[in-house]
Amino acid sequence: MIRFGTDGWRAVIADTFTFDNLRLISQAVAEAVKKQHTGSERPQVVIGYDTRFLSDRFASEAARVLAGNGIVAWLTRTDSPTPVISYNVKEKRADAGIVITASHNPPRYNGFKLKAPYGGSATAEQCALVEKELELMEREARGPNLMDFQQAVDMELIRRFDPSWTYYQHLGTLVDLDKILQSELNIVADAMWGAGRGAFASILSRSRCQVTEIRNVLNPGFGGIHPEPIARYLSELVACVQRTQADVGLATDGDADRIGAVDALGNFIDPHHIFALVLRHLVETRKQCGDVVKTVSTTFMIDNLAQKYGLKVHETPVGFNYIADLMMRNDVLMGGEESGGISIRGHIPEGDGILMGLLLLEVMAEYKVPLHEIVADLQARYGPAHYGRIDERLSFPVPKKQMVKLLAEAAPSQVHGESISRVDTLDGVKYYLADNSWLLIRPSGTEPVLRIYAEAHTPDFRDELLKLGGELGNKVIA
Repeated sequence: MIRFGTDGWRAVIADTFTFDNLRLISQAVAEAVKKQHTGSERPQVVIGYDTRFLSDRFASEAARVLAGNGIVAWLTRTDSPTPVISYNVKEKRADAGIVITASHNPPRYNGFKLKAPYGGSATAEQCALVEKELELMEREARGPNLMDFQQAVDMELIRRFDPSWTYYQHLGTLVDLDKILQSELNIVADAMWGAGRGAFASILSRSRCQVTEIRNVLNPGFGGIHPEPIARYLSELVACVQRTQADVGLATDGDADRIGAVDALGNFIDPHHIFALVLRHLVETRKQCGDVVKTVSTTFMIDNLAQKYGLKVHETPVGFNYIADLMMRNDVLMGGEESGGISIRGHIPEGDGILMGLLLLEVMAEYKVPLHEIVADLQARYGPAHYGRIDERLSFPVPKKQMVKLLAEAAPSQVHGESISRVDTLDGVKYYLADNSWLLIRPSGTEPVLRIYAEAHTPDFRDELLKLGGELGNKVIA
């Protein structure tokens, strides 16, 4: 049975992610859309796709199913970033959106992201409606409705369109593009062979900035790596930044909803720093205020910034859907997570690597000093903060709830002289230390793995915390 996770359904191509299953899930979406649609005109769904193997074909099949159900399918002409599709769902006032992508996952995977009318990921309740329709179809042995592609185009039930410029115009209301355009920054844009290719070059095409693109051609195998903007996969970006003497390198993941960066010295600038740099800029330079949302695995520099400026911080479980929920219900200035999904007020409640890359350029244009100096200033004022993560494989699986209970009970009173001030079980077990350092242990719900995160004022103490996390995990199941 197809089940939705926190951001849609993902599976291995030709194993579970097949055309047959794609058509079934598209039919289930069509049924759910028709039941929820209240207007007099036809329901509308926006469909986009990434650069993965057969993504364009999968998207076309989804459009055929929707057309077969009398639903207008707005199908992109080429691969497009997830935030671009999501914004067009909201802008067109569509009933839903579908993005064929597996985001940052390995190339053998593909996925089906379901978007809500507000331009963010569908809620758990909305996903449950689709799953219910799937179960009903299975019980009734009922397959999908299909229409010939060309017939659907002729009847204007499938409408091809370019979603980019509407989205780019919207970004112009969120980013001071004039400041960036006059900055003469030398930029390397690394699409990691994903759907973000061409975005930064297009947006900055009439500027004084120089944009060099790498890994921007169609390569469904992603060069044998995961299209994830983390240090281990960005050696080509580092090399290009140094070869071209660029000021900054910007990397987006497979569907461009995540961001990573490299400074002129080749240092990786992780999403923690990007989040904190942009938040500081919004508050100090733009004089904005509002709540801040971060996941439990995100840097304490956010808390330090918020405390200085009197901003309320909400801490959520890992997953942008939790951030999105608060962004829609509260006056949230900015929300983000350690994996690189970050957004700001006025935008859709969804992580956006392109937006965040542009905002980082705005920060650089404002300060007029190298990025490594801006980061050093941030660390001096709101850190020091050194973050790390490891995955520890367990000898045998333990139910997640049981593991969390055992880890909470096993909390030591102190770690290398620092007392543990609080233990939280919002998502896994997080030990807060008196000096603001923290250790988070999150058991996987699907495999015998502990995801261990830590942040401390020195690299050595961070490493000690990560080591302790692995020891605690194996100790409680011994």
